[in-house]
Amino acid sequence: MSRVGRVERTTKETSVLVEIDLDGSGKVDVSTGVGFYDHMLDQLGRHGLFDLTVKTEGDLHIDSHHTIEDTALALGAAFKQALGDKVGIYRFGNCTVPLDESLAQVTVDLSGRPYLVHTEPEKMAPMIGEYDTTMTRHILESFVAQAQIALHVHVPYGRNAHHIVECQFKALARALRYASERDPRAAGILPSTKGAL
Repeated sequence: MSRVGRVERTTKETSVLVEIDLDGSGKVDVSTGVGFYDHMLDQLGRHGLFDLTVKTEGDLHIDSHHTIEDTALALGAAFKQALGDKVGIYRFGNCTVPLDESLAQVTVDLSGRPYLVHTEPEKMAPMIGEYDTTMTRHILESFVAQAQIALHVHVPYGRNAHHIVECQFKALARALRYASERDPRAAGILPSTKGAL
C-alpha cells in the first residue's frame, strides 16, 4: 500500500504544493525561493529517504516568514496523510547527528498528539542568507501542529548557525524515517495500548 501525502495550500500570502512518499529513495525537488530553507528540506528528504516535492510561491517581497511557515504547515499535513492508519509502524524514533562542532538530538513519537520541545544555543547569528534563524523553532511548531506528533529537538552545543540548524534537520529526517518505517514483527498491529493513534 502506497504511503503518499499530497497537500495544496493557497492563501493571499502563499501558494504551496507538497508531495511526500514515505517509502521513497530520497529524491527531492524543492523550490521555496528561500535558498537555505530549500537546503534544509533537501536534507529532510534525502536523509529520511522520503521522495519529496515542494513548490512554494510566497510574498517574499515582504519577507520569508509566510513562505517558510506555510510550507511547514503543508509538509506536516502531507506527512500525516502519508502515515495513514499507522498500523505496523515503529511509532518511535530517535537520532543524534553531529555536524562539525554542533550536535542535534531528536526524538519523535507519531502519537497523534502535537507537542514540541525545542532547545538550541542562544545568541546564534540572526540570519543565514535570507533565512531568519528564529524560524527553525517555528518550522518545527508548524510541522508538529499539522503532523500531530510529539517532537523533542535538543542542540546542547554548537557555534556556527548553519551547522546548528542543519544538524537539526538531518536528525529530524532520520528520526522520522525510523519512526515511520514498518516493523516486520508488528505487521497489522497498531503500536498503541489505547487502540488509537
